Parts: sequence; structure tokens; C-alpha cells
Amino acid sequence: MDFSDAWRSVRPYLAMIFLQFGYAGMYIVSVASLKRGMSHYVLVVYRNAVAAAIIGPFAFWFERKGRPKMTLQIFLKIVALALLEPVLDQNFYYLGTKYTSASFSSALYNVLPAITFINALILRMEKVDVKKRHSQAKIIGTLVTVVGALVMILYKGPIVEFIWTRGRSHHTEVASQDETHWLIGTFMLLFSCFCWSLFFILQSNTLKSYPAELSLSFLICVMGTLLASSVALILDPGVKPWMIGFDTRLVAAIYSGIMCTGLAYYLQAVVVKERGPVFVTAFSPLCMIIVTVMGSIILAEEMSLGRLIGAVVIVIGLYSLIWGKSNDHMNQSPKTGEKQALELPKTTNDDMISNSIDCISIQSISSAKKP
Repeated sequence: MDFSDAWRSVRPYLAMIFLQFGYAGMYIVSVASLKRGMSHYVLVVYRNAVAAAIIGPFAFWFERKGRPKMTLQIFLKIVALALLEPVLDQNFYYLGTKYTSASFSSALYNVLPAITFINALILRMEKVDVKKRHSQAKIIGTLVTVVGALVMILYKGPIVEFIWTRGRSHHTEVASQDETHWLIGTFMLLFSCFCWSLFFILQSNTLKSYPAELSLSFLICVMGTLLASSVALILDPGVKPWMIGFDTRLVAAIYSGIMCTGLAYYLQAVVVKERGPVFVTAFSPLCMIIVTVMGSIILAEEMSLGRLIGAVVIVIGLYSLIWGKSNDHMNQSPKTGEKQALELPKTTNDDMISNSIDCISIQSISSAKKP
């Protein structure tokens, strides 16, 4: 094996590790900006505006000849997608993270594939045969993931001390937010996951009639910017929330727009085409580990034993669900797979990245990476 072959084989691993650090940075920067007083409504507007500015030129150039015709039905779907993801998902995610912590939200967001699997069952887009091992793995993985989430919510336990945090003062969970706010933040994060799950399902349906990933991403960002601006003007009126300086608030808006849409769009699409969605999803727990370490160092966050155990249980359930879904895809013929199997989303943290994954058809499991 020469150098070019070795580089080609290791390139997907390096790209995914780089992206996980990028997603982790989004968590940290977002929490830091929110704690400095930035309005999460305004952050959503700026984030989607930057994303639209990044994606727009690529959509115009690469899809200028093959862009499908816009119809009223497609337009209404785009409005619904913008409402589900930029408006509801991102706002509830930021508010939930503000009430909890970066490490907690990154761990809890690993329940996203399980929530999508449940929604797919309800909508009859996912079929389960309890007699088959891969279906049993999907069911068990979903149940284990739910149990892990319940452990994170209901059991706190003692504080886990890391080597690099000994002797330092921390922003404890109780000091920063009381238990009531923490519980409210948890349910906000779960509702955010629910909205993102519906977004993935509706997105897969929209791409059938509008198979232009870049243009669809751009239109969702633009519509999301308009809807989020209306929400921000109503719920957070005044000029002051919109004024940001050269600090973490500006960094959060630009970073999440560029890193978690533009750059991540390209890298993730390349890796998915080369290695498949299961390979991409398998790296999502790495983001949780990075956020936990970075959060304890930069934000001086504490991790309790209960939430650490719950996060580990969620990851175990996640991999069981991924294994079941990957085997489900292997047992299907190409023709039936395209029609029956529903792709589960990535647990990485930027929602607009998902718009790039038309090639991740509804064939196999998959954030979930945007903060």
C-alpha cells in the first residue's frame, strides 16, 4: 500500500474526528455566548443568516441547471421544515442548553435516533419483525436509550472529579440553575429532539419531489431566518438584543453558521458517499466526550455520576440501534430498501447539516452535526 492509498483509507477517519471537534466547539461557544446574555432568539436568526450566505452561492452555481420547479406544495413543505428546525428545534435547544449544561445536552441528544425510530413506527415508515435479530436489536436499543435518558433526568448522584478539575472552583448545577430550571431545560431538549426528528422525516419526503440538496438547504435557511426574525421581534423586542460586539456572541453566530453548515456540509457529504451513514453516526459519542472534557475546562462545568452513567447507557443503546438498522439494510434488496427503510438522523449538533444528506437515503440508520 503506497502513501496515496494509505491517505485515502485514513482520510474519512480524520474528517469525522475533525467534525466532532467542530461540533463540540459549537456546544461550548453557544453556551458561553448565552451565559454572556445573548438572546437565543437572535442567535438563531444570525446563525441561519450566516448559513444561507454560505450555502447560497454553492446552490446557485452547482444546481443552476438541475433545480426542480417550485410548486405550492413544495413551498409549504419548506415553510414547515423551517418552522420545525430553525425556529422550534434550535430555539428550544439553545434554551434547554442554557438551563442545563453543554455536556448534558450533548449527551442527551444521543437519544435522537431512538426518537426518530419511534416516530417512524408511528407513521408506518419503519417496519419491525420481532422474530428477526436485527429488529430485536432496534427495539432493545431504543428501550435502552430511553432508560439512559431517564437515568440522566432522575438520578444525579455525587459529582465526578476529573484530574484537571481538582482544586478549581466550578459553576455547579445548583448554583447556576436550580433543579426546577434543570428539569425544564431537559424537557426542552427532548422537545427539540422531537422537532428535529420530524424535520428529518419531512425532509426525506421533500427531497423526493425536490431533489436539490443545496437549494433546499438554502431555502430552509432563508425561510428559517425570516420566521426566526419574526419570533425574535415579538418575544424579544427592542434593538439591544440585536447588538453584538467582537466577543463570544459574534463568534457563536459566525462559527455555527460556517463550521456547522458550510464546512461540515462538504466533509460529511463526502464521507457519507464513501463510507456510508453508519460510519458517520458511529463517531457521534466522540462529540459527547469532547464536550464533557472541554466543558469542564473552559466552562468549569461539573458532571454528576448519574448523568455520566446515563450517558454511557444511551451510547450503548445507540450502538445497538445502529447495529440493528445496518443489518436491516443489509438484509434488504436495493429495490425494496429504497422504499421501506427509513434513515435515522445523526446525533451531531447542527441541524442544517442534515439538509446535505440526500445521499443518505432512507436506506440506513444515521445528529446531528450545529454550538
